[in-house]
Amino acid sequence: MKNYKIALMLFVGALMIGCATNPFTGKKTMALVGNNELFASSFQQYGSFIKENKVVTGTADAQLVNKVGEKIKKAAETYLKANGYSDYLKDYKWEYKLVQDKAANAWCMPGGKIVVYTGILPITKNEAGLATVMGHEVAHALANHGQQRMSANVLQQLGAAGVGVATSGKSAETQQLAMAAYGGGSNVIGVLPFSRKHETEADDIGLVLMAIAGYNPSDALAFWQRMAKQGGSSQPEFLSTHPSNSTRIENLNTRIPEAKREAAKYGKK
Repeated sequence: MKNYKIALMLFVGALMIGCATNPFTGKKTMALVGNNELFASSFQQYGSFIKENKVVTGTADAQLVNKVGEKIKKAAETYLKANGYSDYLKDYKWEYKLVQDKAANAWCMPGGKIVVYTGILPITKNEAGLATVMGHEVAHALANHGQQRMSANVLQQLGAAGVGVATSGKSAETQQLAMAAYGGGSNVIGVLPFSRKHETEADDIGLVLMAIAGYNPSDALAFWQRMAKQGGSSQPEFLSTHPSNSTRIENLNTRIPEAKREAAKYGKK
């Protein structure tokens, strides 16, 4: 019982202490892993990835990736400066790379390291489509979603330790069942919705960033409609890390007016 109370105190203490307010959402988020540690690891992993993959340079597509990346970055700087967070990006080291890969994908690592795969370009089709994708990926980094996911993993491990302590006097079969129930339950109830929330936040923030950067946020709908036509998993949304395409499109459609109003504050229409 004593060990169980200690595990519970650590769990609650982590929740109370490891929080930070994000300027893009205005919400307190878990920050059990510092960005100084996270960014250093991110930059190292990014460097290894770039060395091991074919980076496209000197082409119109590569130049467009860099152009859009710079515009999205400046939009983020404009927003943060206007809201009193000028130093928020001081540790970010921005890079935008186009990588030869058939996957229809793009990503941004913590600290501003962005990769766009050539396989997504037929779906982005134009600069606004690319801005939709890159705005979304940059938003993940700006909202510190990588930091939050690592923090969630720490809490999940603490929870598993608590289950282990609580069932330590039970049979091996009971311990296994309890741990399996905890693992499945914590994923469906906690981790997966947490990931879907991140995707929706990135959509919302990305929409604002592309609008401030001078793009029409309504063009984001066209991109996601094209993406929906590519097909995908039939897995129920509640078992997925991403919202369904229909949910995503519906959410974006309701947020477009707000993105336009936000952009208008900075002289963008």
